Amino acid sequence: MARRRKTRTHLKGQVAQDATTASAPKSFVVKHGQVGHSVSQLVKDMRKVMEPNTASRLKERNRNKLKDYLTLAPALHVTHLLAFTLTDIAPSMRIVRLSNGPTLSFRVERYSLMKDILNTSKHAKSIGMEYLTPPLLVLASFPPPGPTTPPHLPLVMKAFQSLFPSLSPQTLTLSSARRVILVAYNPDRGTVDFRHYIITVKPYGVSKRVRRVLEGASSKSSSGSVLDLGNEKDVADFLLRKRGEPGPDGGYESAASSTESVAGDDGDTVNLADDYVGRNNRKGQRRAVRLDEVGPRLELRLVKITEGVPGKDSSVIYHEFVKKSKKEIVAQQAAHAAKEKLRKERREEQERNVARKNAEKARAGKGAQLEDDVEENQGEDEDEIVRSSEDDWDDEEEVSEGDESELDEVEDSSSEEQEELLRPIKRVKVQGKG
Repeated sequence: MARRRKTRTHLKGQVAQDATTASAPKSFVVKHGQVGHSVSQLVKDMRKVMEPNTASRLKERNRNKLKDYLTLAPALHVTHLLAFTLTDIAPSMRIVRLSNGPTLSFRVERYSLMKDILNTSKHAKSIGMEYLTPPLLVLASFPPPGPTTPPHLPLVMKAFQSLFPSLSPQTLTLSSARRVILVAYNPDRGTVDFRHYIITVKPYGVSKRVRRVLEGASSKSSSGSVLDLGNEKDVADFLLRKRGEPGPDGGYESAASSTESVAGDDGDTVNLADDYVGRNNRKGQRRAVRLDEVGPRLELRLVKITEGVPGKDSSVIYHEFVKKSKKEIVAQQAAHAAKEKLRKERREEQERNVARKNAEKARAGKGAQLEDDVEENQGEDEDEIVRSSEDDWDDEEEVSEGDESELDEVEDSSSEEQEELLRPIKRVKVQGKG
C-alpha cells in the first residue's frame, strides 16, 4: 500500500500572513520610573489597542531604563516606542520613532481606562476576537496643510499614521475591519483626543424585539441558546407590546410605532460588500453600522518635538511653552554642531589609540616569537656540534692490539653481569603466625 503524503496546507496561510505583516510597524508600550497603579493599567490598555503588532506580554523591571528598550528594539525590528511616565504635573507619553527619531512628547491631561468605559457604557462590549487584526485609523478635525497651518500639526498626523499599518482597498477584507482608532484635533483647547471603538453591525428597519428573535437568545436569557417566551400568551405580546404594558388585555401596539432602528437615519446604513462577522451578515444585505467605545480615552497636549531619540543631544523642532528667537536658535544649532564635532573627533582619536595599541601588541608578540625561534636554533646548533664531535671521535680513534684484548675482557665481564641480572630472583615466603 502506498504511503499517504501529507500536504501542509496550514502553512500556506501562515506564510502569507507573515509576508503581509513583515512590513507592518511594530511597537513597544512600556512604563519607566515610579508610576502608580492607574498608569500601569493604562499601559496595559494601550497594548491592547496596539495589538496584534505589539509586545502584549512584555514585562518591565524596576531597574530597566529607557536606554535598554532603545538598544533592544532594532534587533526585534521594532519601529515605535510608546513610553509612559509620571511627572509632578501629570502623566506623560512619548512616541519615539526608531531608530533615528523624531520624538513627540505629550502631556496626558485626562484619561479613562477600559474598565471605566465598559462600566459606564450601555452597549459597549468586547469579545476578544477583534484584537486579532489591526485597527483602522481615522484622523479628524486636523486643518489641511497651508501657510496658516501650524507647522507641528502635519508632523503629529504623520506620527499617528506611522503607528498603524497602511490600508490597501484592493487587499483589505471586510471581516478584518473590526476596530477604529479616532484621533481628533481640538482647536479650541489645542489638544488631541484619542478614542478606541469596536465596529458592530445590526439589522436595519426592525424593532429591537424582532432583532432578538432573528439573532437568537439575548445575553440575559436563562436558557442560553433559545429565546425565552414562556411568560407570553402570544408571540404578538412580545413583538408588538410596549415596554411596561401589562399584556394583551391592555391592547396591542401597532408595528410602526414600536419599530426602533439601530441607526437614526439612512446615512448610517450600508449594503455589505462582502460577508461580515456575525449572524446573517451576508453580502448585499442592508445593515446599520454602530461604533461602541471600549477605551481607553485620552486627551493629549503636545509639549515638545525633538529630532533624535531620548538620551541624545538633538535639536528641538517645536516646544509648547518655550519660545526662542532666530538668534537663539542659530546659537543653539551652532552649539550642537560643536558638540557633535568634538564627539566625532574624540571617537576618531579613540579608534586611533585602539589601533595603535593593537599594533604594539602584535609587534610585541612577533618579537617574543623571534626570540623563541633564535633560542631553538641555538639549541639545535649545539646538538649538531655534539653529534659531529662524537662522529669525529669514532672515525679518528685508532685501537692497538693490546687495547683490543683489554676491550674483549671488558666485554666478557659486562656479558656476565648482564646474565646475572637476567636470572630470576627467588622470592622468600614468609609464613605468618596463624
